[in-house]
Amino acid sequence: MTAQVIGRSGNQYVERLAQTLAASERANTTLLVSGLKLAQDRFISAALSAYGFDVKILDVPDNAALRFGKEFGNRGQCNPTYFTVGNLVKFLCSLRDEQGLSTEKIITDFAFVTAGACGPCRFGSYVTEYRKALRDSGFEGFRVLTVSQTAGADQSVGGEDGVRAGVAMYRHAITALLLGDILNARMYAIRPYEVNVGETDRVIADCQDDLEDTLKRRKSLLAAARRCRKRLDAIVVDHSVIKPRVSIIGEFWAMTTEGDGNYHLQRYLESQGAEVDIQLITGWFLYLIWQGRNDTRKRQALTVADDAGRGLQGAKPWRRRALLWFAERMLLGTFDFYARCMGLRDYRFVDMERIAALAEGFYDSELRGGEGHMEVGKVIHNAQKPGLHMTISVKPFGCMPSSAVSDGVQSKIVELYPDLVYLPIETTGDGAVNVYSRIQMQLHKARKLAEAQCAR
Repeated sequence: MTAQVIGRSGNQYVERLAQTLAASERANTTLLVSGLKLAQDRFISAALSAYGFDVKILDVPDNAALRFGKEFGNRGQCNPTYFTVGNLVKFLCSLRDEQGLSTEKIITDFAFVTAGACGPCRFGSYVTEYRKALRDSGFEGFRVLTVSQTAGADQSVGGEDGVRAGVAMYRHAITALLLGDILNARMYAIRPYEVNVGETDRVIADCQDDLEDTLKRRKSLLAAARRCRKRLDAIVVDHSVIKPRVSIIGEFWAMTTEGDGNYHLQRYLESQGAEVDIQLITGWFLYLIWQGRNDTRKRQALTVADDAGRGLQGAKPWRRRALLWFAERMLLGTFDFYARCMGLRDYRFVDMERIAALAEGFYDSELRGGEGHMEVGKVIHNAQKPGLHMTISVKPFGCMPSSAVSDGVQSKIVELYPDLVYLPIETTGDGAVNVYSRIQMQLHKARKLAEAQCAR
């Protein structure tokens, strides 16, 4: 570790830790992936395997992973950091202590792939947290490779050509994520109404196996999607039962994980007679595209050339905006195509311009970190949308962007929309009983609202 001079900024700390994977090491290295919903983790693994990578999925982070994260991580981190970092350390310790692999072999034969970003959210320091915990747990030098959220298709993950995300591989991986979204959306729409308990889970598992194998072999995804639709449409459902529809929003990891990290929130809501409206990962991609388009539109109007590191000097802003528009069309077009094939009918994403407009005046869209202004915009949208009866904003204890929104700004929104059933909850790894109790109280209101709407 050392420091170097960067531009005019003076001495800047630079972390000197191994994070590369050379092409010569690729054949003998197992890539570890984790952090999304189970379907997405499986499908991303299959997409990478299709291009010759040896990939292993880590288990969904649990409370044991949380303990590893707190033991070896920095103090004052948010829950997603502790859960995800601890999950990796837990797995490596099991390789060493239970399977008998040497530390040197683990460092040589394995590497972890995760998303990277910057900004005020602690997510910007996740990679450093991984390395700190790995060093303190005895795995110094273990490779953590980051995939940039904003670098696009042609990026070399980790700095060398061992994991180079070309256009074909990038598109295959994005399609894998979209398929996971579609399958999850269908699952949460069917499972609360199934007549035969457990049937949906069994069918979803079969669909995951089919799609995973198809992605790995690069066979016809269209045929696999249609097979899944046939299986899902055969599930016997009863929609005569009135169930409140609950939207889960909030910090990205806390609202998407399906384990101890959010007290198994989705399953718990269903056990209490609710239908869960989840946020799809595709929506996050649309948000990133909106950010790029919005920033480009504002910066191209500057009277002086912007010479920032990611500025517009020498660039073609109109071309960049056109490319972002094309990326959005391709993303939505691919989603809609496979959604129709898999029986997800009439699913519509909220327009990001509308979300920004709804949040304007309450939370500045230039304040980035987490979901930023989207939390405010989504709550207002939910308050105005018929068929949604309750909104839960779930976030880790101490989450800087989300806590400011949910604990501060949203109080004004609730005042403006008195019929809104809104509940912010924090996750700390314990306190599930308290969270469940609060949900039950608000869910009672949501159930009454659903019954009143059906009676009209």
